[in-house]
Amino acid sequence: MITDYSQALIVQEVSPRDGLQIEPTWVETEDKIALIDQLSLAGFSRIEAGSFVSPKAIPALRDGEQVFTGIQRQPGLIYVALIPNLKGAQRALEAEADELNLVMSASQSHNLANMRMSCEASLSAFAQIVEFTRGTGVRLNGSIATTFGCPFEGWIDEDRVLQIVDAYQQLGIPGITLADTTGMANPRQVDRLVRRVLQRVSPADLTLHFHNTRGLGLCNVLAAYEAGARRFDAALGGLGGCPFAPGASGNICTEDLVNLCDEVGIHTGIDLPLLLKLSRGLPALLGHEVPGQLAKAGRNCDLHPIPG
Repeated sequence: MITDYSQALIVQEVSPRDGLQIEPTWVETEDKIALIDQLSLAGFSRIEAGSFVSPKAIPALRDGEQVFTGIQRQPGLIYVALIPNLKGAQRALEAEADELNLVMSASQSHNLANMRMSCEASLSAFAQIVEFTRGTGVRLNGSIATTFGCPFEGWIDEDRVLQIVDAYQQLGIPGITLADTTGMANPRQVDRLVRRVLQRVSPADLTLHFHNTRGLGLCNVLAAYEAGARRFDAALGGLGGCPFAPGASGNICTEDLVNLCDEVGIHTGIDLPLLLKLSRGLPALLGHEVPGQLAKAGRNCDLHPIPG
């Protein structure tokens, strides 16, 4: 295990928001709260606890206020809310979210499908949010969806992504997330773009958000880590996907990622046995199996008796 904690990998848990947003079965508010409260004990520094989007757009997360006001907050843990606009920011602040995650796509077509507005309109809305939150102490993070590819437009020009990074920073949004919304990234592409973005953004302010749609999620994590990135989103059980992107399956799986780090000696500070316990309870909560592999196979150290 490494002793240089500057090399630690920071895992940010997104299952309560990105994981649950496309679930067809309603998850009761008290069950969402219980899940977040248990995740809060696992060693995360950030948990994306919900969103404040239109209930008509994402009905599965229509209880954002109740969730944020009902959770048992742990000291030092940042509870993040995804917001689409000024109204969402107002609701999130009233619910005492610690960080607001603003999302715009690198592709115009996906932004129109996802946000119902052009990229230019999204940036104008972000400017209003920055001004509204000035002096409140709330943190701001700007996510760039479809960074590595769009299901409607295909490959995204890296310079386009860098232009959005610059635009976010000029608005006063310090945190940046590069999101592989539909799992179109490959490790060489990730390495190249992360190195370019890190010339503008510090590792402490950059997050990578990968999906495992085509089986390359953890490969892309290692590529980004070796390029200098240190913060990664992941979802318990590998839940999630974008409801406005055809074929977008789940996020990289939190327990699979933490297990990878444990196996190769990268420190995360995350309680893997607790994650496995929580992940193994997801099928009962959701009514279906989940994509995560470690919860099914067990860790390498979980040995079995020799057959009689």
